[in-house]
Amino acid sequence: MAETYKIATFNAENLFSRARVFNFDDRTKGDEILARVDELGSELEKKVYNAEKILDLYNGLKKFIQINEIRDKLFQRRKYKIIGVKAKGKDDWGGFITFKTDDFTEITRKNTAKVINSVRADILSLIEVESKPTLDEFNSQLIKKKYPYTMLIDAFDPRGIDVSLLSRFNILDIKTHMFDKDGGRSRIFSRDCLEVKINLAGKDADDDIIYLFINHFKSQGGGSKETNDKRRLRQVQKVHDIIIEERKLNLKKDKVVVLGDFNAPPDSSSLSPLINLDGLQDVLALKIANPEDRWTYHYDENQQLDYILISEPLQKACKNAGVELRGIFDVEKYSDGKVIAWPEVQDNGITASASDHGAVWAEFEKG
Repeated sequence: MAETYKIATFNAENLFSRARVFNFDDRTKGDEILARVDELGSELEKKVYNAEKILDLYNGLKKFIQINEIRDKLFQRRKYKIIGVKAKGKDDWGGFITFKTDDFTEITRKNTAKVINSVRADILSLIEVESKPTLDEFNSQLIKKKYPYTMLIDAFDPRGIDVSLLSRFNILDIKTHMFDKDGGRSRIFSRDCLEVKINLAGKDADDDIIYLFINHFKSQGGGSKETNDKRRLRQVQKVHDIIIEERKLNLKKDKVVVLGDFNAPPDSSSLSPLINLDGLQDVLALKIANPEDRWTYHYDENQQLDYILISEPLQKACKNAGVELRGIFDVEKYSDGKVIAWPEVQDNGITASASDHGAVWAEFEKG
């Protein structure tokens, strides 16, 4: 029997704690708060401040955020109470917004680990992870078969939702794209496109290389659909350009994987530069005939938001693929009884969910 290995991606919704703004059963409430945070951020970037508006926005958001003042002061205080805005504009102070977090329960962490342990991937992209120390602590404490190689580079999203990698194969090279811009505009990626080169053959060999591009594209919330789709398309197009133009990879010969939370269904025009790229194939479309069985996330309806796209050599080697959904609370209802959540999830309520995403996995013959 040929030796095999697995690749997987899982949006874990953080490992030990996550931004409080994400902890609503109704996601629209969190989206409304994030929109107000964006509004506050825009006000704080102005040369001349509307003090009343800034104070009003902050007072409505202080349960979810804090403002770290590192040079001079934004606020006027009486003892510890904020009573007004001291700064006249952005040049009068220095600082940044951070999100307040809530710690997960032990059962939630264990359910997250159960998804990972169930998938048993040799290469695992984890989306929405707080930090490298958190990733390493989770790896050492809760994962049964430890990963010798872990990677996370903290990006710019203040909510602690970075992309990361765990691998049982040797990592040869990494590159971040968090600083990428086009035409002097703002940064392209909301988080990062983490580029990783892995050696499947062992430390001392270089004849079985796989190239991974780990992504968490712009979400569907926090703005208008048109604006979100436009930014996501910009990110997807950049990944396309990195693969084809910058790295000049040959999708007919090189082992290339683009994976992560793409935050849009397969028919979204914002994903077209990758979904319709000749030589790339979605593993779920490759191995699951019924599109209705490819869903990875439920919000109002079942949607596929999580992907593993593979080049032609990997398509030929792909034996099987699927989605681990048993860590999702109420998945029996969403799947019409086809999938039953683990008792540890269903019996402890929605906050015990491993995530609201399923883990996508694919198995390959080695060589």
